[in-house]
Order: sequence, then C-alpha cells, then structure tokens
Amino acid sequence: MTTNVLKIEQLSYSYIGSNRVLGNLELEIQAGERVGLLGPSGCGKSTLLRLIAGLEKPDVGSITILGNLVSGHRAMVPPEHRKVGLVVQEKALFPHMSVKDNIIFGIRKEKNKNKVVSDLLEILKITSLSEKFPHEISGGEQQRVALARSIAPAPKLLMLDEPFGALDAFTREELWCVLRDLWQERKFTVLLVTHDLIESAFLADRVLVMSNRPGRVIMELEIPFERPRNLDIRFEKEFVDIVHQLRDQIRTARAA
Repeated sequence: MTTNVLKIEQLSYSYIGSNRVLGNLELEIQAGERVGLLGPSGCGKSTLLRLIAGLEKPDVGSITILGNLVSGHRAMVPPEHRKVGLVVQEKALFPHMSVKDNIIFGIRKEKNKNKVVSDLLEILKITSLSEKFPHEISGGEQQRVALARSIAPAPKLLMLDEPFGALDAFTREELWCVLRDLWQERKFTVLLVTHDLIESAFLADRVLVMSNRPGRVIMELEIPFERPRNLDIRFEKEFVDIVHQLRDQIRTARAA
C-alpha cells in the first residue's frame, strides 16, 4: 500500500501587506517519490517549502505529513516535530562550529550520533573536512555539509530549495550524482525546488509546474527514466524532448 508522506489541501498564503502568494494549492507526494517543483520566479515555491517546514503559517487550507495534520484547522506543529529536512541555496551552517559539529547539531541527543555522522561524512566524501570550519571549505563542500546535516535526523521528507543554484556547473553535476547515490541508499522522499530544467528531469520522478501568483500546481509531467540515472542520459533524444516539454510548460505557466 502506497503511503502519503505529504498532502496539501486548498492552501493559501499572503505576506502581510501583499497580494496572495499561494492560492488553493493542492499537492500529494508518496513515500519514496522524488518530486521536482518548477515555476516562474516569485510564484511561491520557496514560500511553500517554508509552510511545509512550519516556518510560516497558512491563511487557509491544511498540510498533513504522514497522516498527521501539522498546519491548518487551528493546528500548528513546531518545525522540529514535523520530520522534515530543508536545504536552501544559502549555506546556512553555523560559522562557529566545525563540520562535524554542524552535522551532529540536530541529533546531539541521540545515542548513535557519532556513528550517523561518521557514515554521512564517508558517504558525502567529506571525512577529511570534519574538523574544519565553514569559512575554510568551498561552496560545494559547504553544500555537502548542509545535506549531511539535513539527512542526519532521518527526515521523512527532504526538501531542497535551489540547493545548487550558486555553484559552478561541474560542482553542480557532481552533487547531482551525490544526491542520486544518497537517495538510492537511503530511499527518502524528496521535494526539489529548482529553476534548472535539466536538473529537475535528471533528479525527479515527477515534475510539477506552478502558475504565477497566486501560485498553484497547474501541470504535472512524469519522468519515464529508470533510476539510478547516468549523467550521459542528458544527451539522449528522449531526455532532451522531456526538457523541451518542461520549457513549454514553464512558458504556459508564465502566461497563466
């Protein structure tokens, strides 16, 4: 039986003094899915992730995680009890903490914390950086640390908000493969916000497209390729066709 990790119903949200950012948004994600989220700039993609994480409260509608109502109908479960992880483009590491301590922060009360951190350092190939501080490592290395810190508590839903947008092309592709391998091993559920059409087609099983404000999901495209995927797939005709379809859908979304 397929499990609903995330269910959003009739979600609307406005910032104080502004027009609606999201309007009557509906979304479901099943366990183990990797879902990409595209849309015009300013359509509310990052705001949606903040609402799911519990960093903002919706005006109307509900958010359910693993069958538990976490937002809406007078419910507002704190972020630390939602079993979600969030990685953003800005590498929000604690500057006064080492790499190891940054990763351990969210699981510092767990008995097996050292084993968890050691495994993640190895998987993400950053063991040699464990005692370094954020200012001593590169942008790509900082994103590996941010990924490790979000994955350490074993979230049921990992949300990624333009995590590679500030990186060079080579580092970005390298981290796509890191994520791919992590997902294959850990089998966690993912919601990826990106502006990169190739990134969404390479990493996701299903890509959703949002409209202009007030943002809502208006289109959906299944990505037909089996996992795991090799980077060379980007040059295959079927993959290129998928990217063109996504581009057309974004154009339609801008006009919606």
